[in-house]
Amino acid sequence: MVRLLDILGALLVAELMGLANAKQSYQVVEFGNVGFSGTYKNVKKISNEDKDSCTCNLGDEIWFSGENAPLNEGVSVHFRGPLSLSKFAFYTSPSFDINDSSSSQSWNRTAYYDASNKTANNVTFLTNAGDNSSCLGKALTYADSTGTGKASDATILGSDNLLKSDEEFSIFSEVKCPKSGYNKACGVYRSGIPAYHGFDGETKMFLFEFTMPTASEKNSSSIEYYDMPAIWLLNDHIPRTSQYPTNPNCSCWNTGCGEFDIFEVMNGTERNNLYSTFHTFQGIEYLGYGIQADGYIPRDTEGTMKGGVLFDSKGNTVVFMSNDTTFDTEVDYNTIQKLTSVSKNEKYDTNLATISATAPTSTSKSGAAILIPQLSGTFQALLMSAILSTINFIF
Repeated sequence: MVRLLDILGALLVAELMGLANAKQSYQVVEFGNVGFSGTYKNVKKISNEDKDSCTCNLGDEIWFSGENAPLNEGVSVHFRGPLSLSKFAFYTSPSFDINDSSSSQSWNRTAYYDASNKTANNVTFLTNAGDNSSCLGKALTYADSTGTGKASDATILGSDNLLKSDEEFSIFSEVKCPKSGYNKACGVYRSGIPAYHGFDGETKMFLFEFTMPTASEKNSSSIEYYDMPAIWLLNDHIPRTSQYPTNPNCSCWNTGCGEFDIFEVMNGTERNNLYSTFHTFQGIEYLGYGIQADGYIPRDTEGTMKGGVLFDSKGNTVVFMSNDTTFDTEVDYNTIQKLTSVSKNEKYDTNLATISATAPTSTSKSGAAILIPQLSGTFQALLMSAILSTINFIF
């Protein structure tokens, strides 16, 4: 048994070292074949949310399909420090194919924020500064001008909005949700919160201008993500119920409703590397590892960064960083090409696994296939490889 563990450990270390040496920096990260048919479960009921007996129940499986699914649904945008946001914009297009100008139409800006002149169109700033619950964690509230304090009503984020490590705020649209209810547009959500829709659409784009300076505060055991900034998207059902629940039934996240990390520092040993990761079941069994690019975009701790992510109409998700990024009311195909057309060694691309599933006529469990090939680059894949190598060695 000891020898088995020694062999397994050695193989795993070797795999990890090889992966670390193989990774490199890029300016563009592209995922193809994004979107599949599958299911997730929304929260159906929240009970005793302000008591120690707080519990949640999930509803029936909800089927989704199409390009970019399940991230073709409404998503909220989340920010973690150290980070300061200067500009944000959300765009939609009737049709856009990153690889075909003839079938692409321009992007139209439908939400915008500019810290320099306090412009805020179709954006609502929220933060987790509300009451704490034993199963839901802290509730969403309106964010004050700093992004982290509680406000009594919608407030424009000020220019002095530098987040420290672990501090977060989020952006939703200005479209308010109807009354909480399982069959209503926003589903069941926590009582008393300012509930808003996220940003919807199959074909959509998010642009950002921001800084990610090195953390100035001293590290401590109370900080979970020290000097690990991030910008990411969540299915908007998640934060309206609970972003950080102690009970997994208090969020649709564990059932696969969708998260995409656009720019995220993943660990303390790679603090200047920003990774992009899907947290859906499109080819993996464990969401925590996600489907991560085997390369990173460099974090600039001294200057301003501009970039974003687009989800086109053909299942391509493109993350990019470029000083040429503009926030015009309309962005055409040629502009996008200038932002994303780089030399071969500056671009990483991969395809997600193909999942074949058909919605049943009853509410039986999803028949979605789970495919392994796209696990490359994740800890799970390395562990699986090490285990299989060990088994082959022994037998």
